[in-house]
Amino acid sequence: MFSRRSFLRAAGVGAAATAVSCSVGGQQEAAPPSTTAPSAAPVPTRPAAVPPDFDGLRKRLGGALRQPGDEGFDKARQSYNPLYDQRKPAAVALCTTSDHVQACVALARDSYLPIAARSGGHSYAGYSAPEGGLIVDLRGMSAVDVRPDGTAVIGAGARLIDVYTALAAAGRCLPAGTCPTVGIAGLTLGGGLGVLTRKYGLTCDRLVSAQVITADSVVRTATPNNETDLFWALRGGGGGNFGIVTSFTFSTEPAPAVTVFQLSFPEGAAAAVVGAWQEWTVNAPDDLWSTVVITGGPTPTARLSGCFIGPQTALNPLLDRFIVNTGKPSNRFVQQKSYLDAMRYFAGCAQRANCTPDSLPRSTFAASSRIITDPIAEPGALVDMIDGRTDMDLLLDSLGGAVSRVDPSATAFPHRKALGTIQIYQKTTVDKQEAATRSVAQVRDALGRLGAGGGYVNYIETAMPDWGIAYYGPNLSRLDSVARRYDPDAVFSFAQSIHRA
Repeated sequence: MFSRRSFLRAAGVGAAATAVSCSVGGQQEAAPPSTTAPSAAPVPTRPAAVPPDFDGLRKRLGGALRQPGDEGFDKARQSYNPLYDQRKPAAVALCTTSDHVQACVALARDSYLPIAARSGGHSYAGYSAPEGGLIVDLRGMSAVDVRPDGTAVIGAGARLIDVYTALAAAGRCLPAGTCPTVGIAGLTLGGGLGVLTRKYGLTCDRLVSAQVITADSVVRTATPNNETDLFWALRGGGGGNFGIVTSFTFSTEPAPAVTVFQLSFPEGAAAAVVGAWQEWTVNAPDDLWSTVVITGGPTPTARLSGCFIGPQTALNPLLDRFIVNTGKPSNRFVQQKSYLDAMRYFAGCAQRANCTPDSLPRSTFAASSRIITDPIAEPGALVDMIDGRTDMDLLLDSLGGAVSRVDPSATAFPHRKALGTIQIYQKTTVDKQEAATRSVAQVRDALGRLGAGGGYVNYIETAMPDWGIAYYGPNLSRLDSVARRYDPDAVFSFAQSIHRA
């Protein structure tokens, strides 16, 4: 008998594949053969694969299955990033119920077919578009129900701008990402960074329970008191490793007033801005979140932006303290907004009358990440590495605050004590993909030499060195055990899955 992985290799089928530049939007997040993921144990013998019964699945879905040649298939298979438009899945299942998802998992398990869940389709590595596989599209499961006790039940297919709009209508908020089309599922499963994290924690820190379809097609409810290992793993263990989540329940907070800000600095100030930011963010109150964006080119430039939970009068002294070490910015913008208007501002929707996921454009990019555990001793070297790299940004996002007060082993997200993250983001075109990927890798490795190691799984990259340790750190071994328990036959196996049979 073949193992599932052996079968897929023999058939010439690519591994399954979702995720987040904006951030992450799918549930499953290829890599070089050498990684530090746990070595694979022998896979139990499985029955021989059966041909996938797509006609039967189509009936189970009430006709909502798209295959090559069907009307709407080409649109349905698209990811957020056009770099992956060449991927050809065998089918896209447009699911609206848990029963639909169960049927998809059963078909994939019995036929050894690659399977990937998709909510926003933002996988940086394109893992939500498995070649020759089954895409489980969850965007028909996107309801947001805010309950009287302040908890919010959110379908796995909901995207962030719709989540924020529904929460704000009820006077509530949830710490999450900024890109409006990112899916709540991929974001949460990888941890969930955003502009309110220092105040309210990661998105996964607000998770109360999750409904999950595991590899045996069973619906499980993971909570702090039920399926506890699974609940632990879902909070930062990355998408696509343990099953397909169909619904999340979160605790929320009263929606606050938010003051947004941006300081733009003249050419030549970038190194001073990075150096000042590292010291400033370490000593900042939890109410303050910030990011420094270094834009490459002939002379790299820098801007500081972020938000403050509170009035403008309380923020301005903090900004004044920052510019003591940088010099006067060339532009200073500070404005108090409602919670929803602040989220629209960060989403780039402030000037858009229509800011719905389907109305917004896609983006073509290559990306990776590093983690700033300790301050970078040579800010000038960081700036120099993108000198001349047109259309590349380094985004330094602050952590700390509420994130740091959770033990690194309490959830699967390991980077609790880090100062911040660095996202390497290269705009590109399909015909320049190879050069863009190479440029990103060069900067990623250079950052490693400056002491910024590791990586954020929601910015997953196919060529990340030692990806298992980079993304999961000391939590990798436990995650591997959870994956093997809930998916012993590696139904959800893909190139960077934790359980790589």
